[in-house]
Amino acid sequence: MKLENASQAPDFLLQGFPSEPELQPIIFVLFLSMYLITIFGNLLIILAVISDPHLHTPMYFFLSNLSFVDIDFTSTTIPKMLANIQMHSKAITYKACLTQMYFVILFAVLDIFLLTVMAYDRFVAICHPLHYTVIMNPQLCRQLVLGSWVTSALNSLLHCLMTLRMSFCTDLEIPNFFCELKPIVQLACSDTLINNVVMYSAAVVVAGGSLVGILYSYSKIVSSILRISSAQGKYKAFSTCASHLSVVSLFFCTVLGVYLSSAATHNSLSSSIASVMYAVVTPMLNPFIYSLRNKDIKRALRALLAKGSTKVQGS
Repeated sequence: MKLENASQAPDFLLQGFPSEPELQPIIFVLFLSMYLITIFGNLLIILAVISDPHLHTPMYFFLSNLSFVDIDFTSTTIPKMLANIQMHSKAITYKACLTQMYFVILFAVLDIFLLTVMAYDRFVAICHPLHYTVIMNPQLCRQLVLGSWVTSALNSLLHCLMTLRMSFCTDLEIPNFFCELKPIVQLACSDTLINNVVMYSAAVVVAGGSLVGILYSYSKIVSSILRISSAQGKYKAFSTCASHLSVVSLFFCTVLGVYLSSAATHNSLSSSIASVMYAVVTPMLNPFIYSLRNKDIKRALRALLAKGSTKVQGS
């Protein structure tokens, strides 16, 4: 196989889903529908938080940031896939692939950090309620979000710079519908030992450290809830965490499924389906999970929709 350096690398081929012509319209409509639902659902959450003064709290500030990141996350992958289906092509240039990989890592890690920050917020609210407003002050909330963005951007930049040092062969078929770090590293013809060390070390620090922080927070939360004497108090405390815990479970379980499936098989369809779960399905379901289990969000959404319908009728 011919060896290509980074600057001369040919196009990658995204071998994500079946190439049968009769299946392409179905896949196109399915992913377009999921994309529109994700955009619309998360945008409603953001608008509801902005429009309702009662939701101007740390919990909903972090939730609106999570919704914004989920919109960006899906916008990084799905439009390119839809464009390729329309053009009957699976190609993506080296530069475009590297750019897409940068933003995929950026928003995936941002999701992890924001879920960790939200767990900390719930920990303070339930375990230290009297000091909540002092601890979770607006300045700290902004610093936590800004720190998440900066750390995620630097982490993503590190992986992209490490990718630039690799050389690739002419056989560049990525077994997924978007450019993901691990499959790209596996395609390299040059030595990838350092890349693998950096990739897995970052995964342990970022995902492992965040998961430990979330589990620690919820262990303290559960302990505090069990000490509440009234059943109504326990239910109220648990209900404030149920939505976030559902999203955390869904995200981490699907990400774990991706890496377990990629370790067990190199089949492009299996890898793509696994990646769809955390890159598409989870961002799509987040607004439903938070709105269905949260009375404040449902009230704000009803008020927002009622205000919108009134303006339409007035015009």
